[in-house]
Parts: sequence; structure tokens; C-alpha cells
Amino acid sequence: MTHCFYITTPIYYVNDAPHIGHAYTTLACDTLARYKRLAGYKVKFLTGTDEHGQKVEKAASQAGSPPQKFVDRVSQTFRDLLPLLEAVPDDFIRTTEPRHIKAVQFIWQELVKRDQIYLGEYSGWYAVRDEAFYSEAELVNGKAPTGAEVEWVTEPSYFFRLSCWQDKLLEFYHKNPSFIAPDSRRNEVIRFVEGGLTDLSVSRTSFKWGVPVPGDPQHVVYVWLDALTNYITALGYPNQLADFQSYWPQAVHVVGKDILRFHAVYWPAFLMAADLPLPRQVFAHGWWTNEGVKISKSLGNTIDPVTLTQTFGADALRYFLLREVSFGQDGDFSGQNLINRYNSDLANAYGNLVQRVLSFIAKNCQGRVPQPDTFQNHDVTLQQAASSVLVDLDTDLQTLAFHKYADHIWQVISKANQYIDEQKPWVLKTVDVGRMQTILYTLAETIRKIAILTQPLLPTASTAILNQLSVPKDQRSFSSLDQSLKPGTVLPEPVAVFPRYVKE
Repeated sequence: MTHCFYITTPIYYVNDAPHIGHAYTTLACDTLARYKRLAGYKVKFLTGTDEHGQKVEKAASQAGSPPQKFVDRVSQTFRDLLPLLEAVPDDFIRTTEPRHIKAVQFIWQELVKRDQIYLGEYSGWYAVRDEAFYSEAELVNGKAPTGAEVEWVTEPSYFFRLSCWQDKLLEFYHKNPSFIAPDSRRNEVIRFVEGGLTDLSVSRTSFKWGVPVPGDPQHVVYVWLDALTNYITALGYPNQLADFQSYWPQAVHVVGKDILRFHAVYWPAFLMAADLPLPRQVFAHGWWTNEGVKISKSLGNTIDPVTLTQTFGADALRYFLLREVSFGQDGDFSGQNLINRYNSDLANAYGNLVQRVLSFIAKNCQGRVPQPDTFQNHDVTLQQAASSVLVDLDTDLQTLAFHKYADHIWQVISKANQYIDEQKPWVLKTVDVGRMQTILYTLAETIRKIAILTQPLLPTASTAILNQLSVPKDQRSFSSLDQSLKPGTVLPEPVAVFPRYVKE
């Protein structure tokens, strides 16, 4: 039986252009999706854009554009970023699509039917930037805890009975300890819920850019109830068969820590109240600073992922962001650190290994996979290291520890570099050709395995390396690790995959 896996980014808010934080989440999800596909899973990877709400209406008005035209343009910039990052989602959802509006109105009616929504009046603090309500106690120096400006809002509103779900949420967290990760975030959510939940305003009347409330079009659905529903819209909801049945119980939501509350408190409460199953996990990653300074538009220190991919290539950006910090912790972006990582890990360690071995084979084995003689202990040990590391990689990605995933593979690369220095095939080419060929075969075979394992992280370079080894396209999944290169196979002219980066 084929296992299913469902991975989602948050849908990105279209009031501004994509930045490094968006790229980070997308790359993490794409890497995990690629890994699961190579491991034989049926995978759905979803990303998209969140296009309703007061903040978008305001941004469109400031741009002198009708909201729909504005969101069409900005949503496209998020779509255009995907191929630059080598990210390949299975679906790109927009909250202005008819399929999504239908799903939002359906879940609303389900909540009404179950007496989970009632009409009242909302008075309280609202932050347009966060599209979130805050209590007096949460304000810090008259602002939202995120630093956003707040305004006092009084308007008719429908409310969701969030307070009724406090005990059930706490019970669910207790029974499903891995539902919120990492642990530090889980503890934070539990403290918040234990502090007491009040009913949540889930409609607005002061603006019009949103999904109309069924039966009461003066109201639009609160942007977070609208946005969160995207994850099930993409699986065909309201139809709860087919994709919904197969994928939804395996869903992993990857989000920034700033939107954890919406995903780990409100979303499970909405689902429980609508009598729908819950996703498997919500994983909150950290934020990036720029050279130690918080990134903000007003400081002009935002990091443009488009420029970075144009300068270093997608693989280098993917590698740096996922290797540099533990996923879940905050990280500091430094251009110099990116260059250092690129040159030491990608150009010197991995790229140089591939280049040395394939160039040596091209010159000394007529450009064909060498014919090995008897394997010695050194040879077997290295090949086993490349095969057995898959167990560690699987453990790493169960906890989204991408930095460990990279580290485990680079340990094998380091062993291969050590092996070539110790075995010195260049000395043997005149005295023991059989032994030289065995060493080169062992290295080529180790590189094949490494390139299969680096595909999720470095899709472009891994494909180039596997092409240079003439590995057939249908022999690149993890189940092909125990196959081997066929001696005598003609290899193309080797080309450097990671040329050293020299700052102009």
C-alpha cells in the first residue's frame, strides 16, 4: 500500500512582494515533499496566496488599483518565485478562487448548523497589519505584541464559540504531544490556551473585500477563518472522500512562529466544531534577522530571494537556509556566511569530490564506468556509509531537522574525500590498474548514492551529477540505492557543478 503525505506552506499574504521568510518556508516544504516522493510516498505539496482582508483592501487602494487586479498581480510574484527556488508544488491555491469561496461558505454553514456561530457586537482592539484581535492585557505600550498599530473597533459581528473548546483543545494537545512542534512552541500554545479562551469575532462589516457570509452579505468572513480553510479546499472539501480521506490525516502545516496561534488554536477549534478530523502536525519555524538586525521594510534591510538565486543559484540558497540553523530556531542571514558555506561545503567538499573523480575516470578509464577488481575493507566501508546514512536521514526529517540531514550527508562526503586522499589512485595508474579501477568505481558508486540522497536539498546539482554518471532517470529514487553502476557504461564529459564563488 502506498502511503500518502500532505505538506503545506501558509498561504502568503499579498499585501507585499515575497521576501526571504516566504522562500524559507517554501524551500523547507519542497525539500520534505521531494524526500517523501523519493521514499515512495504519494505526496501533495500545497502553497498559495491569501488575498482577502482589510490589509489587502488598503494596500490595493494605496496602489490605486481595484482589489482583484491588485491581488492578481501580487499573487503572480509568489508564483514566479517558485521556479527560481526550484520548488515544485502540486497545487497553488488562491483564496479568491471559486472552489475556495465555496469551501469557506460551506464550513461556515456547518458551524452555524452546529450552533457554533452567533450574532453579537464586537468592541475591542484590532491590528490591521496582523488581521488579528488583541485584548487590553496583550497590548505592549499601546501596540499589538507584534509591534503593529491597533485601533478600537465597534461593529456588529458574528462570533465563534471558541471558549467552549478550551478543555477539548488541551485534552487533544495532551493526547497528541507531537501535534505542535518544536516543544518550545507547544508549551507556548498550551500556556495561552490555559490562560482562558474568549469567543472569537469571525466576521467584519467595516470593509467588503472578503468572502460574503452566507445569508448575510453585509458581513464578510474573518480573514483567518477564510485563509485556514485553504488547506482542505485543496483536497476537494466539501467532498470528504478521495483526496481528503487519503491526505488530510497526514497533513503537516509548516508556518512561521508569528502565525502559530491561528494554526494551533483557532484552526483545530474550527475543525473540531465542524466535526472534521485534525491535521497531523503544525510545525512553527523561527525568523531570520539580517546581519543581527530585525528585518523590516522601514529599515530597508529586506532580503530579496530573487536576487540571491540569480547570484548563487537555487541550490546554494536552499542549502544555506536549511543548513545554517536548526529549523524552529531563529537564524541570522549574512551574505559572507552564505559565500563561506557555498565555497567550503558545496564547491570544495562536494563539487571538488565529484570533479576530481569524474575527471580522473574520463582521463584514465576511457570515459567509462571503471571495471572493479576485488573490493577491500576500505571500499566496502565507504559504500556502506553511503547506503546506511538513509536511516539517519529518515529520523532527521521526521522532526524537520534539515540541518542534521545535510550534516549526515556531508559526513559521508568527508569520508569519500578522505578515502581518495588515502588511496591515491593517481599513484596506482602505472603500477596497479586493477586496484585503481576498484578505487574509482567505489568513489563513483559512492557519489551516485550521495547524489540520490542530496536530490531533495540540491535538486539542480544532484540531477547534473546523476546525469554525468549516466544513471537512468527511473533509477534515482531511494529504492535504487542498492543498485549499482554498470562497468563499461559511457559517461559524458564532466562539468563542474559548483564552481567556486569569487566576489567581484
